[in-house]
Amino acid sequence: MRFGKAGLVAVLLASVATATIARAETIEGALARAYLANPELNAQRAAVRANDENVPRALSGYRPRASVSGDIGPQDSRLGGSTTTTRTFTQPKGGTLTVEQTVYNFGRTGNSVSAAEAGVLAARQQLRSSEQSLLLDAAQAYMDVLRDTAFLDLRRANIDVLKEQLRQTQDRFSVGEVTRTDVAQVEARLASAQAESSAAEGTLKASIAKYRQVIGADPKSLAPARPVEKLHPRTLDEAIRISQAAHPAIIAANYNVEVAEYQVKVTRADLYPTIGVSGSAQKRWDYQASGRDLDVYALVGRLSVPIYEGGETYARVRQAKETLGQRRLEADLARERVRAAVVASWSQLEAARARIASAQAQVEASTIALNGVREEARVGQRTTYDVLVQDQELLSARVNLIAAQRDRVVASYNVLSAMGRLSVDVLGLKVPAYDASAHYDAVRNRFIGTSID
Repeated sequence: MRFGKAGLVAVLLASVATATIARAETIEGALARAYLANPELNAQRAAVRANDENVPRALSGYRPRASVSGDIGPQDSRLGGSTTTTRTFTQPKGGTLTVEQTVYNFGRTGNSVSAAEAGVLAARQQLRSSEQSLLLDAAQAYMDVLRDTAFLDLRRANIDVLKEQLRQTQDRFSVGEVTRTDVAQVEARLASAQAESSAAEGTLKASIAKYRQVIGADPKSLAPARPVEKLHPRTLDEAIRISQAAHPAIIAANYNVEVAEYQVKVTRADLYPTIGVSGSAQKRWDYQASGRDLDVYALVGRLSVPIYEGGETYARVRQAKETLGQRRLEADLARERVRAAVVASWSQLEAARARIASAQAQVEASTIALNGVREEARVGQRTTYDVLVQDQELLSARVNLIAAQRDRVVASYNVLSAMGRLSVDVLGLKVPAYDASAHYDAVRNRFIGTSID
């Protein structure tokens, strides 16, 4: 495994790149593809659109309700007396138009509308959280494929080196320079390397499957990826401050508090009277006797005053107040969780940087040591086992460096996610951001029609 420093850089996290690098898939392109086509995210968008309909449903409380009913059928009437019986056969028919309008209900409708609007805003923030999770998962899937491909390439290169070393050792054994033990040691190391290569191949296949699940296509010619640390603030304190103001989980929790506050008012309004007006127009033909019609027109004011409903309404009010307290606690919990996530992700990024520096030093030192041990083995000062041990040390160092570089890229995306800033706009992805307000604006004041186009 004789890699120079320049050759090592070419291997790490870039071994899947080909000569056609200009047409290689980039991490930005993969994230854009996932943002557009991921079914889980599209399902969440559909849920937000469904939630938008709660506002026109609440607004319907301001509008009248109208219904029409009709009837028709034969009627046989008999009027009997002591001496005679009168029989009349008619076919009455009629229709009624009724219109009802609530005039005042102590804010029940208005608070229902406000609660629905706050719920829409909360759903949009939950969608933002889903988008962040998807983009982070996509970045991780992309880097896992790069890492595991590099791991597999290292394992296969190690097998090639060990095969050559086995050939050389067998040649030296044939002329009596080494013993059978030396040959067996190389053979054992080669068998172990082949097993590790098979395991690495299985891990890569699993990563490719995850990539397809998240991004929607098989990975092909993945280009190297860089950390997005330039999008980070300079200090941890600033990152925490940004997260407390911008993270969708916190904003959604605050909107949920608003929803619960309005719901308390909506429920309490059930204890108060409702004032409404009802108008009707009725037309009857063949009423009671043949040839007679009946027209009835009415305009009625209605007052409904609840007196006692067995305590059910009072229980719902208390329940709504407890739910409000729960939502406030959940908002506090969301702030603390976000803060903890920012601190953890920031620490992981710093740890990855430190690991890269240590792994690079380890690779350089192990490379020098391996070259020295090989030279000493040629003149009989080192055994074959010493060479194998040092070769394994260098392989482990390179594996550690690849893992650390992958972790740094993923951690840089994780910091943005923890701050609430992992979005297509911040990343500058070449894809239009989903506009959740477009559907809302289209349906908010829509009072008729079932089409969802």
